[in-house]
Amino acid sequence: MLDKIVIRGAREHNLRNVDVDIPHGQLSVISGVSGSGKSSLAFDTLYAEGQRRYIESLSTYAKQFLERIARPDVDEVSGISPSIAIQQKNTTRSSRSTVGTTTEIYDYLRLLFARVGKTFCPDCDREVIQYEPDEVVSELIKKYDGKQLLVLARIPVENKTQVGGLIERLMGNGYGRVLVRGEILKLDSAPKKKFSRIKHLDVVLDRVGAEPANRTRIFEAVEAAYTMADGFVWVREQVSGDESRYTKNRVCARCERTFEIPRPILFSFNTPYGACPHCKGFGNRMEFDERLIVPDPSRSIRERVIEPWASEKFEYFYNQLIRYCRRKKISIVKPFKSLNAIARRSIIEGDNGFTGVIPFLEDIREKTYKKYARFYTRRYLTFRECRRCRGGRLREEAFYIRLGAKTIRDINRMVPSDALAFLESLDLDSREKEIAKDILLELCSRLRFLLDVGLYYLTLDRLTRTLSGGEAQRINLANSLGANLIGVLYVLDEPSVGLHPRDTKNLVDVLKTLRDRGNTVVIVEHDLDIIREADFLIDLGPGAGRYGGDVLYQGSLDGAAHPDSKTIKYLDAGLPIRNSKTKKTAEDCIRLEGVSEHNLKHIDVSFPLGAFTVVTGVSGSGKSTLVCEVLYNALAMPDASRSYDYKRVVGKEQVGKAMLVDQSPIGKTPRSNPLTYIKVFSFVRDIFAAQKLAKKRGYSSGRFSFNVPGGRCARCDGMGFEKIEMHFMADMFVPCAECDGKRFNKETLEVTFKGKNLCDVLDLTVDDALTFFGDHKALVDR
Repeated sequence: MLDKIVIRGAREHNLRNVDVDIPHGQLSVISGVSGSGKSSLAFDTLYAEGQRRYIESLSTYAKQFLERIARPDVDEVSGISPSIAIQQKNTTRSSRSTVGTTTEIYDYLRLLFARVGKTFCPDCDREVIQYEPDEVVSELIKKYDGKQLLVLARIPVENKTQVGGLIERLMGNGYGRVLVRGEILKLDSAPKKKFSRIKHLDVVLDRVGAEPANRTRIFEAVEAAYTMADGFVWVREQVSGDESRYTKNRVCARCERTFEIPRPILFSFNTPYGACPHCKGFGNRMEFDERLIVPDPSRSIRERVIEPWASEKFEYFYNQLIRYCRRKKISIVKPFKSLNAIARRSIIEGDNGFTGVIPFLEDIREKTYKKYARFYTRRYLTFRECRRCRGGRLREEAFYIRLGAKTIRDINRMVPSDALAFLESLDLDSREKEIAKDILLELCSRLRFLLDVGLYYLTLDRLTRTLSGGEAQRINLANSLGANLIGVLYVLDEPSVGLHPRDTKNLVDVLKTLRDRGNTVVIVEHDLDIIREADFLIDLGPGAGRYGGDVLYQGSLDGAAHPDSKTIKYLDAGLPIRNSKTKKTAEDCIRLEGVSEHNLKHIDVSFPLGAFTVVTGVSGSGKSTLVCEVLYNALAMPDASRSYDYKRVVGKEQVGKAMLVDQSPIGKTPRSNPLTYIKVFSFVRDIFAAQKLAKKRGYSSGRFSFNVPGGRCARCDGMGFEKIEMHFMADMFVPCAECDGKRFNKETLEVTFKGKNLCDVLDLTVDDALTFFGDHKALVDR
């Protein structure tokens, strides 16, 4: 095998016939300005060829698709090893996927709870213990220490006619004594009246001292009791009358409640067996939100603070509320927030003789066949934590099982550091340690990987779909560490995105760990701290698009030099500090008070108007929660619809419109592109529809749309590619065999404007399009 990956004549996208040698077993960084061709080299050439060769080594089923997979535009790639791409994308959309399930931490937790978890009765909070006969013997000798014991089998008696037959059967089996109301009776001589109105007979199996010398006798008596009394044995100390009960069944010793044996599937919210029946395993559901029911708690009941009953249409229910308040002596003139918690809860949830607001809404909600009911109740509903499982997603029985006083819901709500500390401090006996040894090893290892990649602030129950692209990438990086692969090519796309500089060193250590295991790590990166730690640098440029695509430098960082490389200039000089000469100050502001959403702790924040404001902090400190969730929704949504946890917003009336620009994909459909998004594709279609050939054939503007039938390719429906379900690996997208990725049929592409058809126009860069459409001002302005 070569000691390096050799790439010759790479021309993918804007790469200009570049030659690159990437050393094996090293940490290599591909740098350059945005658009210089980094991803084209790393993903579209290097990884794509590695994936293509991997599929070539698989089954005949997989090989049938090879002829449809476009080979990267490159002359030669040699020395390449199996490749794994970890990209800056979060493709998860499922509400069932969490950080715990994605990293397999939750799977090991399920196994741990099923194997060494202890069941506790929810009624009396006592541990449910199953005793084998030898464990009962050890417990009795330890507890009673030489005292005389009666080992009893309790036989239930349903009616008095049954007693005679039961006594005869016991005597026939050789048993001579029973315990009735604390008195030992001989079956052959006891008067019948002694057995009247009894609910059970305690058969004396042995009278024996609790001593090590009597272990065999006690063991045999316990075994006999288990056989006679359906797995139970009663033991009575003769002098004091103290009784103890033991069972080999999973039954509460005090309240006799039966429990099932825990299995891993019981803790799975992805199966009907384990999922909470109320929320179907999602942890939340559409619930009536008190903040929407009482949008302004500073108002009183007389001022119709209860929004659902504020209109005259529901005057009857409002009058019912007034009568209830007078009966219970609840003030109707005080602000609602000034009422005590019991009064507020009884109004919202109901009380004896009074239908609360939520039960009232629930009753209307059930009438979903009536359109008004759906619209009326929808305004008071938000996704809230499921009331039955309290966000734990599992059926009630799963929370009866604890591990060190914690349920699986408690551990799932922890951040990795807390979960790791808890698992490392578990107090297990020798048998449990042997069972849990390998499970705990995997759990602690994966939790440390999450800490290493800087995700110390994510709880294990955090939904994967809510993670940013950088967080999702670091989750996959943690999974790669857990896989312990050797000899693999890892291709990463800016793993430092969204990571605070404080945590960069930990990320570099993780990348070096992957390298030190014998893997080749190639990173597309802008962060100077990570670039400085690389073993090998490939710098592309000098500009973006058609001005880039050249290799400016490749080699070690020592002695790196090129007059056109902006990256090397920054490496040498460091980042410049820009001092703004004019800083704007603003008197007016938007003020949020009492923000408590997620991890924000009742904070008050002011955002000046007419100024450029930056919210900073370490990863997970609450920046996105404050700005993207609370602030944006406080400005964009009416007060009656607010569902975020803050007391009030001041100055909202000074803002005409709020717009959120985040990292979410902007396209609504797979056919979306920059032209359709900025709403100028209609101009382009009108231009083509105005051409002579189009008019001659009677083509309208719709003919040049890939969203409607007619001019688009009939096979791929204007997508330009086809999706192939690979089943055993990720779905594959290949160019359409009929239009070769051009999206339109042959007749449509025959219409040209300035020598270019519609496909050629879509291939133009923005710079080229400005020149090409220079005569069309409305299009150029956009």
